Amino acid sequence: MRSKHWLWISALFVYAFLYLPLAIVVAYSFNDSKLNAEWVGFTFRWYEVLLNNEQMLIAARNSLLIGFFSSVCATVLGTLAGVAMHKFKLRLLPILVLTPIAIPEILMGVALLIFFVMLNMTLGLLSITLAHIAFCIGFVAIVVRSRLQGMDESLVEAARDLGATPIQAFRLVTMPLIMPGIIAGALMAFTLSIDDFVITFFTAGAGASTLPLQIYSMIRIAVTPEVNAISTLLMLLTLALIVIASKIAPSAIHAK
Repeated sequence: MRSKHWLWISALFVYAFLYLPLAIVVAYSFNDSKLNAEWVGFTFRWYEVLLNNEQMLIAARNSLLIGFFSSVCATVLGTLAGVAMHKFKLRLLPILVLTPIAIPEILMGVALLIFFVMLNMTLGLLSITLAHIAFCIGFVAIVVRSRLQGMDESLVEAARDLGATPIQAFRLVTMPLIMPGIIAGALMAFTLSIDDFVITFFTAGAGASTLPLQIYSMIRIAVTPEVNAISTLLMLLTLALIVIASKIAPSAIHAK
């Protein structure tokens, strides 16, 4: 009994450490004060200010567009890479796919910056999107590969014995089985893209702005309730994506 009590107490402290700062951010986004030093009163004013902040809206639009296109491309390429790592036991392939997520982000950002400069590419939204695709492919590949390792290969062999081509077997058997992994990888890629700061900082250029860059420029002076408001909206977006992914994955399997 004592061990169970200690287990519950430990779990309570862990969850408090994880979620209490998030709860404080949400609460202070409704604080009727320009400072976060103390609670003054409840208000929606900071959300109204946020919706009228043109720079923040532009940054949010850029982040959503970059996150969408980079997650779509990274999901397609990462799924193919995960399938290749599972099917072809090549020692060099996992190294090539997983190295971008193993090296420090600052090194990845500097390397991509040098690469874009060598190509004489103007830094902007395109360079950020390409950088995020390169960064997210490995995460999608890991999720898809782990899903493939738990799949029953005899189902694919049965489809081939019944006359299905390799493409048909992949589309009708393998794809529905690994769809939860693909959706999870896409969700992870979108979240990493919309949240990334270090790689974006090196590849953004002077004219491009994303939410992390905009928030950083705002908090250099002070953390205002407006920053708390945009952070709260980002958390709600992430939670919505998690719920949607949890609903889509089972339905995708049953539909097939």
